[in-house]
Amino acid sequence: MNKKVLIISTSLRKNSNSEILAEKFKKGAVEAKNEVEIINLKDKEINFCIGCLSCQKTQKCIFNDDVNEIIDKMLNTDVIVFATPIYFYEMAGQMKVLLDRTNPMFPSDYSFTDIYLLATSADTNESSMDGALKGLKGWIDCFDKAKLKGVIKGTGSDDAASIKAQPDILKAAYDMGKNV
Repeated sequence: MNKKVLIISTSLRKNSNSEILAEKFKKGAVEAKNEVEIINLKDKEINFCIGCLSCQKTQKCIFNDDVNEIIDKMLNTDVIVFATPIYFYEMAGQMKVLLDRTNPMFPSDYSFTDIYLLATSADTNESSMDGALKGLKGWIDCFDKAKLKGVIKGTGSDDAASIKAQPDILKAAYDMGKNV
Protein backbone atom coordinates (compact mmCIF):
# COMPACT_ATOMS: atom_id res chain seq x y z
CA MET A 1 0.00 0.00 0.00
CA ASN A 2 1.38 3.38 -0.96
CA LYS A 3 1.49 5.96 1.81
CA LYS A 4 1.51 9.72 2.03
CA VAL A 5 4.75 10.73 3.72
CA LEU A 6 5.45 14.21 5.08
CA ILE A 7 9.04 15.01 5.99
CA ILE A 8 9.57 18.12 8.12
CA SER A 9 13.15 19.35 7.95
CA THR A 10 13.80 21.68 10.87
CA SER A 11 17.40 22.81 10.33
CA LEU A 12 18.08 26.39 9.33
CA ARG A 13 21.59 25.62 8.05
CA LYS A 14 22.41 25.25 4.37
CA ASN A 15 23.64 21.70 3.56
CA SER A 16 22.55 20.54 7.00
CA ASN A 17 23.24 17.00 8.05
CA SER A 18 19.66 16.34 9.14
CA GLU A 19 18.36 17.62 5.80
CA ILE A 20 20.73 15.26 3.99
CA LEU A 21 19.23 12.38 6.02
CA ALA A 22 15.75 13.65 5.10
CA GLU A 23 16.66 13.55 1.40
CA LYS A 24 17.96 9.97 1.74
CA PHE A 25 14.76 8.93 3.54
CA LYS A 26 12.75 10.61 0.78
CA LYS A 27 14.69 8.80 -1.94
CA GLY A 28 13.94 5.42 -0.37
CA ALA A 29 10.27 6.26 0.20
CA VAL A 30 9.81 7.52 -3.37
CA GLU A 31 11.47 4.41 -4.79
CA ALA A 32 8.98 2.36 -2.77
CA LYS A 33 6.22 4.24 -4.64
CA ASN A 34 5.07 6.43 -1.75
CA GLU A 35 3.89 10.01 -2.18
CA VAL A 36 6.50 12.16 -0.40
CA GLU A 37 6.71 15.85 0.41
CA ILE A 38 9.44 17.69 2.29
CA ILE A 39 8.65 20.88 4.16
CA ASN A 40 11.67 22.91 5.17
CA LEU A 41 11.09 25.14 8.18
CA LYS A 42 13.87 27.53 7.18
CA ASP A 43 11.50 28.89 4.55
CA LYS A 44 8.53 29.29 6.89
CA GLU A 45 7.12 31.98 9.16
CA ILE A 46 6.33 30.36 12.51
CA ASN A 47 5.21 32.37 15.53
CA PHE A 48 5.56 31.17 19.11
CA CYS A 49 2.51 29.64 20.79
CA ILE A 50 1.16 32.06 23.40
CA GLY A 51 -0.89 29.43 25.24
CA CYS A 52 -4.29 31.07 24.73
CA LEU A 53 -5.86 27.64 24.02
CA SER A 54 -8.55 29.10 21.75
CA CYS A 55 -7.42 26.47 19.23
CA GLN A 56 -8.82 23.78 21.50
CA LYS A 57 -12.31 25.10 20.74
CA THR A 58 -11.87 26.25 17.14
CA GLN A 59 -9.17 23.83 15.90
CA LYS A 60 -7.48 26.88 14.36
CA CYS A 61 -4.65 28.99 15.70
CA ILE A 62 -5.16 32.71 16.17
CA PHE A 63 -1.94 33.34 14.23
CA ASN A 64 -2.15 33.45 10.45
CA ASP A 65 1.30 32.12 9.56
CA ASP A 66 2.71 29.08 7.76
CA VAL A 67 1.87 26.68 10.60
CA ASN A 68 -1.77 26.46 9.53
CA GLU A 69 -0.76 24.97 6.17
CA ILE A 70 1.76 22.63 7.84
CA ILE A 71 -0.89 21.40 10.29
CA ASP A 72 -3.29 20.70 7.43
CA LYS A 73 -0.63 18.60 5.73
CA MET A 74 0.22 16.80 8.98
CA LEU A 75 -3.43 15.91 9.60
CA ASN A 76 -3.80 14.43 6.12
CA THR A 77 -0.72 12.25 5.85
CA ASP A 78 0.02 8.67 6.90
CA VAL A 79 3.62 9.15 7.97
CA ILE A 80 5.38 12.13 9.56
CA VAL A 81 9.17 12.30 9.59
CA PHE A 82 10.96 14.93 11.67
CA ALA A 83 14.55 15.72 10.69
CA THR A 84 16.42 17.81 13.24
CA PRO A 85 19.87 18.78 14.33
CA ILE A 86 20.56 18.36 18.03
CA TYR A 87 21.43 21.56 19.84
CA PHE A 88 22.52 21.29 23.48
CA TYR A 89 21.16 17.73 23.70
CA GLU A 90 17.69 18.69 22.50
CA MET A 91 15.75 19.09 19.24
CA ALA A 92 16.23 22.32 17.31
CA GLY A 93 14.16 25.19 18.71
CA GLN A 94 12.19 25.61 15.50
CA MET A 95 11.04 21.98 15.76
CA LYS A 96 9.88 22.53 19.34
CA VAL A 97 8.05 25.71 18.35
CA LEU A 98 6.29 23.81 15.55
CA LEU A 99 5.30 21.00 17.92
CA ASP A 100 3.89 23.56 20.38
CA ARG A 101 1.92 25.19 17.57
CA THR A 102 0.29 21.87 16.59
CA ASN A 103 -2.01 22.23 19.59
CA PRO A 104 -5.03 22.72 17.24
CA MET A 105 -4.45 19.13 16.08
CA PHE A 106 -5.11 17.66 19.53
CA PRO A 107 -8.92 17.49 19.26
CA SER A 108 -8.84 16.89 15.48
CA ASP A 109 -9.30 13.77 13.43
CA TYR A 110 -5.99 12.84 11.85
CA SER A 111 -4.59 10.24 9.45
CA PHE A 112 -0.99 9.81 10.60
CA THR A 113 0.02 6.69 12.49
CA ASP A 114 3.76 6.37 11.89
CA ILE A 115 6.30 8.88 13.20
CA TYR A 116 10.05 8.82 12.47
CA LEU A 117 12.94 10.88 13.79
CA LEU A 118 16.11 11.64 11.84
CA ALA A 119 18.56 13.41 14.12
CA THR A 120 22.15 14.56 13.78
CA SER A 121 24.56 15.79 16.42
CA ALA A 122 28.15 16.93 16.73
CA ASP A 123 28.43 14.75 19.84
CA THR A 124 29.49 11.19 19.09
CA ASN A 125 27.45 9.69 21.92
CA GLU A 126 23.99 8.46 20.89
CA SER A 127 22.63 9.48 24.29
CA SER A 128 23.08 13.10 23.16
CA MET A 129 19.75 12.64 21.36
CA ASP A 130 17.78 11.37 24.35
CA GLY A 131 16.28 14.79 25.12
CA ALA A 132 14.95 15.21 21.59
CA LEU A 133 13.60 11.69 21.58
CA LYS A 134 11.85 12.23 24.92
CA GLY A 135 10.32 15.48 23.69
CA LEU A 136 9.04 13.87 20.49
CA LYS A 137 7.65 10.90 22.40
CA GLY A 138 5.74 13.33 24.62
CA TRP A 139 4.15 14.85 21.53
CA ILE A 140 3.36 11.42 20.06
CA ASP A 141 1.71 10.36 23.33
CA CYS A 142 -0.96 13.01 22.70
CA PHE A 143 -2.12 11.13 19.58
CA ASP A 144 -3.51 7.66 20.36
CA LYS A 145 -3.18 6.28 16.82
CA ALA A 146 0.45 7.41 16.41
CA LYS A 147 3.58 5.43 17.21
CA LEU A 148 7.30 6.09 16.93
CA LYS A 149 8.35 3.68 14.19
CA GLY A 150 12.03 4.48 13.80
CA VAL A 151 14.95 6.69 14.75
CA ILE A 152 18.20 7.43 12.93
CA LYS A 153 20.98 8.86 15.08
CA GLY A 154 23.63 10.55 12.97
CA THR A 155 26.21 11.27 15.64
CA GLY A 156 29.55 12.95 15.07
CA SER A 157 28.14 15.25 12.40
CA ASP A 158 29.18 18.78 13.19
CA ASP A 159 30.28 20.55 10.01
CA ALA A 160 27.78 21.13 7.21
CA ALA A 161 27.37 18.00 5.07
CA SER A 162 29.77 15.99 7.26
CA ILE A 163 27.15 13.21 7.50
CA LYS A 164 28.16 12.29 3.95
CA ALA A 165 31.28 10.69 5.46
CA GLN A 166 29.03 8.16 7.22
CA PRO A 167 27.62 5.92 4.48
CA ASP A 168 26.12 3.49 7.01
CA ILE A 169 23.90 6.25 8.46
CA LEU A 170 22.91 7.46 4.98
CA LYS A 171 21.99 3.91 3.98
CA ALA A 172 19.99 3.43 7.19
CA ALA A 173 17.94 6.57 6.38
CA TYR A 174 17.41 5.39 2.79
CA ASP A 175 16.39 1.89 3.94
CA MET A 176 14.03 3.30 6.56
CA GLY A 177 12.35 5.41 3.86
CA LYS A 178 12.14 2.43 1.55
CA ASN A 179 10.31 0.44 4.25
CA VAL A 180 7.78 2.99 5.58
